[in-house]
Amino acid sequence: MTAILIIVVGVICLVCGYVFYGSWLAKQWGVDPTRKTPAYELEDGVDYVPAKPAVLMGHHYSSIAGAGPINGPVQAAVFGWVPVFLWCVIGGIFFGGVQDFGSLFASVRHKGKSVGEIIHDTMGKRAARLFSIFALLVLVLVIASFVNVVAGTFASDNWGITTGTVTGNETTAMVSVLFIILAIVYGLLTNRAGLSTNVATVIGIVCIIAFLFVGLNVGLALSRTTWIVLIGVYITIASLVPVWILLQPRDYLSSFLLYAMMAVAVIGIFFSAFAGTATFELPAFTGWSTSIGTLFPALFITVACGACSGFHSLIATGTTSKQLSSEADAKPIGYGSMLIESALALIALIAVGMVFTKYTNGEFGSPAVAFSSGIALMFGAEESSVYNTVYALLTLAVSVFALTSLDTGTRLSRFMFTELFLKEGEASWRDATGIRKFLAYPLTGTLIMVVIGCVLGGLSLSQIWGLFGAANQLLAGLALLAVAAWLGNIGRNNKMFYIPMCFMLIATLTSLVMTVYNKIVLIGAGGAAWGDWFQLIFAAAMVVLAVILAIEGIQTLSSQAKAKKQKA
Repeated sequence: MTAILIIVVGVICLVCGYVFYGSWLAKQWGVDPTRKTPAYELEDGVDYVPAKPAVLMGHHYSSIAGAGPINGPVQAAVFGWVPVFLWCVIGGIFFGGVQDFGSLFASVRHKGKSVGEIIHDTMGKRAARLFSIFALLVLVLVIASFVNVVAGTFASDNWGITTGTVTGNETTAMVSVLFIILAIVYGLLTNRAGLSTNVATVIGIVCIIAFLFVGLNVGLALSRTTWIVLIGVYITIASLVPVWILLQPRDYLSSFLLYAMMAVAVIGIFFSAFAGTATFELPAFTGWSTSIGTLFPALFITVACGACSGFHSLIATGTTSKQLSSEADAKPIGYGSMLIESALALIALIAVGMVFTKYTNGEFGSPAVAFSSGIALMFGAEESSVYNTVYALLTLAVSVFALTSLDTGTRLSRFMFTELFLKEGEASWRDATGIRKFLAYPLTGTLIMVVIGCVLGGLSLSQIWGLFGAANQLLAGLALLAVAAWLGNIGRNNKMFYIPMCFMLIATLTSLVMTVYNKIVLIGAGGAAWGDWFQLIFAAAMVVLAVILAIEGIQTLSSQAKAKKQKA
């Protein structure tokens, strides 16, 4: 019954947070449904494209989710279910939701520009440049990490089209490719042929079911290296083509897989509680120090997407803000998506609780496998036909979302790379001159980021993962700081940002400083590999950039407070 308690209490808290706290935030910030959004004001048919709320919700939710809200809670479960539960619920409502909603709203008021442009408006040009550099470093880690995950999930020892006995990797690869084709067809039907969203959605869901059946019987088998090259080509194209032809429809259709996965999991939780098919093994609390580190800061670095994730602010200000048709949709899409993701994190926590003994014994190759196994076990005994079917479908769903986050992250890197080389007053790369025009050209930045990301991802550097968590959470602290400074600048209440901002900065800087110290000790002892040097340099660079930005942000907030006091 512990599993039912976790999901019921958690969902009730999240719903109350959305209804009451989310509405209060919208009122405090001055969300105006009558105001024209950048999607209409700057509509260009490529990046600025008004989207229907349901479609944009699907894009945003699919992009921010990925495998994050599953991997984080599963790994952090070693602390026990109570710490993870509290962080997912409290973090989602008061940390992550505030960041996502605030970033989206601030970007809409800045013509759909990134957090860097918001910082430029409040803290100046130098701070904006530093943030853009920091964000690009994080996005390199995002691309490298997800290239690694996706290529590993798709890779097979066979070659070509396989039939009969198809491996999970070959099934996932086939369905993912079919998904891309379906997205393009859906985009053309709804945006060029005039087919209604509802009709197209029904057709899309039927096709998804058919593709799942096909994938379970016909696979696509290629080597890991081949997949890295193909993924690099795909994300390059995906970041450049109009959002309506691939990004919007693909993420929207993918979201139905995620919703279905969550529905299946909830049914399994209640079914297992009454049928006794699985037992919740996870203790309430295991101790302050575990295999992944001490509770602080490890818990708050490990559980990111299910509670608070800096990557969300990049998505909110990179793609979502350019497609928002009304400011009224900012709350359900920005704040609501975060809370749904927190609910998914709770489901992941329950799933690993069902197989916790096996998980701690190292019987699963990854957190995603533990998640799929835990949910599947709720429906039937291990290796039964029901278990195998549910397990295969859940594994497939998780893999699809890793690719979704990857192509969105690449598009974000294109935006931020271009912004980095534009002077004030220059609207696009066409306005720049000389070498800046070449560097600001969309294809240039995309290729640079994709090549670096694919090379790092192809090397399978486990050190990338060690950096990604801290870098991602540090980005969240800086995004909270940026939005707080902007709200203070326009005279709106920003006090709800102070505690989340300070906490995330302290937790992540602590983690990065610990990484720097440990790597220096390891290098001094002569036991360092190339990856250790990579972690040291990368972590040190992020600490320096973050400290400079934090100081400038705090000075800005202090100046605003003094000015307000003088007026009073």
